[in-house]
Amino acid sequence: MSTDADKIYDLAVIGGGINGVGIARDAAGRGLSVLLVEKDDLAQATSSASTKLFHGGLRYLEYYEFRLVREALLEREVLLRAMPHISWPLRFVLPHHKGLRPAWLLRLGLFMYDHLGGRKILPPTRTLDMTKDKTGAPLKPGFTKGFEYSDCWIEDSRLVALTARDAAQRGADVRTRTALGGAERQGDIWALTLEDSVTGAESTARARGVVNAGGPWVAEIMNGKLRQNSSEKVRLVRGSHIVTRKLFDHNQPYIFQQSDGRIIFAIPYETDFTLIGTTDQDHDGAPGSAVCTPEEQTYLLGAASEYFKEQLTDADVVWTYSGVRPLYDDGASSATAATRDYVLSVNDAGGAAPLLNVFGGKITTHRRLAESALAKLVHYYPQATGPWTANAPLPGGDFPVDGVQDLVIKVRAVYPFLTDRWALRLVRAYGTDATEVLGGALTINEIGQNFGANLSESEVAWLMDHEWARTAEDVVWRRTKLGLRMTDEEIAILDAWMADRRQAQDTAAE
Repeated sequence: MSTDADKIYDLAVIGGGINGVGIARDAAGRGLSVLLVEKDDLAQATSSASTKLFHGGLRYLEYYEFRLVREALLEREVLLRAMPHISWPLRFVLPHHKGLRPAWLLRLGLFMYDHLGGRKILPPTRTLDMTKDKTGAPLKPGFTKGFEYSDCWIEDSRLVALTARDAAQRGADVRTRTALGGAERQGDIWALTLEDSVTGAESTARARGVVNAGGPWVAEIMNGKLRQNSSEKVRLVRGSHIVTRKLFDHNQPYIFQQSDGRIIFAIPYETDFTLIGTTDQDHDGAPGSAVCTPEEQTYLLGAASEYFKEQLTDADVVWTYSGVRPLYDDGASSATAATRDYVLSVNDAGGAAPLLNVFGGKITTHRRLAESALAKLVHYYPQATGPWTANAPLPGGDFPVDGVQDLVIKVRAVYPFLTDRWALRLVRAYGTDATEVLGGALTINEIGQNFGANLSESEVAWLMDHEWARTAEDVVWRRTKLGLRMTDEEIAILDAWMADRRQAQDTAAE
């Protein structure tokens, strides 16, 4: 067992999902020394399995979640300015279904949605004649009226990786593939036992405070690893999605009401596909075991087929994914009605080293959640500076909200061998860091092997060196979505290349 006997971190954060990396980033930027540990890869679970939206949550208005909706609506434009490469505006289309909510009620909800959140960049709601608008063409002829409103896209797992990068650049010690084996308070210090998830090697660390941001594992960590008995409970709710072939030729997403009171989205995805989701099912079993069940796939296909002229079948599905949301258990009668708001609970055992447990949360409100977490902890750290993240771009995001195409032109000028589509993918992933990813290459040969879908050695090496990517799965399903375009053989070749590179680096370090 190895240990750093002298180092005492101000804060140890458990969990490398969006809440964990968001808190680590905020704390590091306030001058605190931070250790973040994640037992697998960044965004391994819930934070890579979202519907990929920064949104207020239109349907949460029906459950009177006004505080949550307002906070999320306010955050959309804050986040859009901070990460214009991985987030962009969308104009959602809500067809009026005559057998469900009346049109006046939808318009009232959208009026509130427009005005609760101080909208400045995003355009307001407008009414559509679906018989004339292009978005009506893929739909059944019965849908003659609709509404168009604003929300935003987010590349969820890229958000996590970039937030972790920013935390590390501000001094945080980010360790992936590192599990918490156990922890105990020793007076005003937490003593942590850590386990290398790959080798099994143990080490120890010490911290003046701990944040349990374990996502769907939050209760397991709280009651098991941290040995804190609490009456607070987490409700595990599974959200599943399907990805189909491209179902329509325009770039606007749909929101479809369902007769069971739920809604689903159908969103243009990765240029050539359509993303449909999500479900809300109470989840039994290990959080990491979540998959889109055949029943959920059938539900989503049927829900979309209620609206589209073309009826969808299993043959249209090219990929599925599922994640488990760690909602605070508020005793709601159904998974759909359970609160999406976050709850932050501090335990300091009569003045001992603090523990903050994080329940719930939405990807849209992760920055505000982190600020709220630090507000609860800051009195333990008088040296900490104040809130700072509202106006700070993420790595690669230091360009205007409407500057993507200008940046694509600049990147293509540096690398003439890039196609427009290739350059756009790099800009959408890395922003102004795209030129660092490809380095000083003058020709296509200088960026190394093409593993498939224009994924080059240079890009993979960057992801390994700067974003903690270790396996092909990390690269093709979380740092990118190129797994949709690559063959199993190509992915296996990439995995072998990454393993060889890791071994060479380990050998050189010895």
